[in-house]
Amino acid sequence: MKRGLIRRGNSPSVSRWDPFDEIKQTQDYLNDLFKEFLPSVQWKGGETLAPLVDVQEKDDSVVVTTDLPGVDKKDVDISVSEGMIEISATCKKEEEKEEEGYSQKERSYSSFSRAVSLPASVTEEGATAKLEEGVLTVTLPKTKEAEKPKIPIE
Repeated sequence: MKRGLIRRGNSPSVSRWDPFDEIKQTQDYLNDLFKEFLPSVQWKGGETLAPLVDVQEKDDSVVVTTDLPGVDKKDVDISVSEGMIEISATCKKEEEKEEEGYSQKERSYSSFSRAVSLPASVTEEGATAKLEEGVLTVTLPKTKEAEKPKIPIE
C-alpha cells in the first residue's frame, strides 16, 4: 500500500494524503485477497445456501414459505422438532455438450439448508407441503393447548 505525501510549499508536485483514498486502496487489496483465497468465488460447486424464509402465523396454522429454485421435490427434506422447522435440499445439475473435436461435461451440486423458530406449537399430523415453480410452502396445524387449571387463592 502506498501513502500519499503531504508537502508544504508551492511546488507543482504537491499531493495531499487522502484518508478515503487509503481506505479504498485497502478495500481493493482485501477484495483481491478474497478472490485469490476463496475457492467458492472461482468454483461454483459444493456451495451451501441459506434461502430466505417467510413464517406466517394464522389462526389455526403456521405457514412457512421459501424459494428453492431448480430443486426437485424428491430432493427436499422437512423436519419439525422442538419449536423449529428445518428445510434442507440438494440440487444436482449435469450438462453435457458435444461439439466437433471435443466433449465437455459439467456438474454442479448445491445444497440448501435453513432452520427457523416457529411462533407457535405445531403438529406434523395434518401438515402439508407443496413445491410449485420453485416455491416451497409448508402448512403446519397448530396444536390445541390444553386449558391450564387455575389454582384458587385462599
